[in-house]
Amino acid sequence: MLSSLADFSAELRATGVPVSMVEVLDAAAALDEVDLGDRHAVRTALAATMVKTARHRRAFDTAFDVFFGLAVAPPASPETTALAVPPVPAPAGGAGSGGDAADLVEAMVAAMRSGSRDMLLALVRIAVDRYAGSLPGRPVGGRYYLYRVMNRLDPNRLRQRLRASDDGEQVEDGAFAARLADAAAAERVEEIRAAIHDEIMRRMVADRGGEAVARTLRTPLVEDVDLMHATAEELAEIGARIAPLARRLASRLSARRNQGRRGRLDTRRTIRRSLAHGGALLDPRWKRRRITKPELVIVCDVSGSMATFARFTMQLTYAIAHQFSNVRSFAFVDGIDEVTRFFGPGIDFDEAMVRMATDAQLIRHDGHSDYGAALGAFAERFAEAVTPRSTVIVTGDARNNYRQSGVEVLAAIAARAREVHWLNPESSRYWDTGDSIMSKFSPVCNGVHEVRTLRQLERFVATIALDRTPRLRPTPLT
Repeated sequence: MLSSLADFSAELRATGVPVSMVEVLDAAAALDEVDLGDRHAVRTALAATMVKTARHRRAFDTAFDVFFGLAVAPPASPETTALAVPPVPAPAGGAGSGGDAADLVEAMVAAMRSGSRDMLLALVRIAVDRYAGSLPGRPVGGRYYLYRVMNRLDPNRLRQRLRASDDGEQVEDGAFAARLADAAAAERVEEIRAAIHDEIMRRMVADRGGEAVARTLRTPLVEDVDLMHATAEELAEIGARIAPLARRLASRLSARRNQGRRGRLDTRRTIRRSLAHGGALLDPRWKRRRITKPELVIVCDVSGSMATFARFTMQLTYAIAHQFSNVRSFAFVDGIDEVTRFFGPGIDFDEAMVRMATDAQLIRHDGHSDYGAALGAFAERFAEAVTPRSTVIVTGDARNNYRQSGVEVLAAIAARAREVHWLNPESSRYWDTGDSIMSKFSPVCNGVHEVRTLRQLERFVATIALDRTPRLRPTPLT
C-alpha cells in the first residue's frame, strides 16, 4: 500500500497537482483509520488529504483508478457463466467484432432486476471479451475499448429494455412517474458503463503496469491546456476559470503592491525615533515609495486560430483592469483598429468578440496576417496610445505570409514605450520555421515569451503589473 501511495503521489505531481511530503504522510495516516477493503472510503480519505481544489479532482480520480483499482477478477465459474449467457465465439471479422449483443443485453437487464452484482460483473467480463478487441501491450487509454463495447451493447437499447422491465412493476401512472423511471433506467446504464470501464482498466493495468497506464491516461490541468489546441470542452472550462483566476490574481497583485510601498531604511527618522528608547533601534522607519500603476497597450493578432488566444489574453487583462491605470486594446489581421470600446467590466466576451469581428476594421486586403501593414497603420493612426509609461504587449505567432515585417515600426514603438513584450502561443521550437519571423522581432522587444497556457498567461500578467524596475532598452536597429 505504501508503495502504491508513493507512486500515486508521484503521478499527481507529474499531472500538475501539488502534493507535498507532509500531505503524503497525512494520507498514509488517514488510511490507517479506514477499511482498506472499502474502495470508496479509501478514495475519500486520500481526496480529503491530497486534493485542495475542485479542478484537481478529475486528475485525482483518473490516477486513483489506476493505482488503487480492483485486482483482476478471476474467470467466472462455469455455473455463473452458464446462468448468465453462453459465450459466443467471435466471427472471422477480427477481435472485438462479436455477433449480436441482444443476449447480453437481456441477461444484463435480468441481472439488474435481480440485484445480482456478481452476475452483472460476469456479464461485463463476457462483453469485454467479446467486443473490446484489446491487444496486449498496446499503448492506448482504454476509451476506444469502452466505445467499442458500449457501441455493441447500444446504450439506447439498454435504456429501453431497463425501462420496459420497470413498466412491468409500475404501479403509479403519470408523467412524473415516467420521468422517475427514465432517470432510474439512465442511472443503471451508467452503472453498467462504469463497470465496463473498471474492467477494461483492470486488464490494462495487469497487462502494462500502473505507471505506463497512468502516463497514457494523463491529461493536463485546465490551466496547463495548450490554448492553441484546446477542444471545445476545454475552452469552455478555461473560460469558466478566467473570472475566479482574475479575482485571485487581482487580490494578490494588490497585496504585493501594498507591501512593496515600503522602501529603503530612513536613517534619520529611525535614529530620531530611537531616542525614546535610549538609543536602541527598536522602531525602524522606512522611506515610502510611490508605486504607480502601469499603462497597458495590447496589440493582438486575431487571424485564424490566434483569435482564441487573443480572446483569453484580453479577457484576463480586462478582468484585472483596475490594476492598471489605463488599458487600450488593438486587434489586427492585415488591417488594425482599436477595439477597447468592445471590452470592459461586466461585458459578455463572446458577444464582444462577435461585435469586434463585424464592426472593427481589421481586414484591408486579403484577410491574411500582415504584421508590416498592421504595425504601419498603428503608427499612423494610434501613435498617441504609446507613452513613456506604457507597457506594450503584442500577441501573435509572427507568421507573416512572407510579407514585410514592419520591424522598424516596432522598434520606433519600443523606443517610445517603457517596454515591449511579445507573447507567442506557438511552441518555441517552431519559431523561424516556414513563414515565422520571430527572430526579426526579438531584438527590438524587452522580452519574447512562449505563452501557451492559462498558467503562463497568469504568471506574465502578474509580472508586468508588479515589476516596476527600470528596463534596458531593446537593441536599436541600424
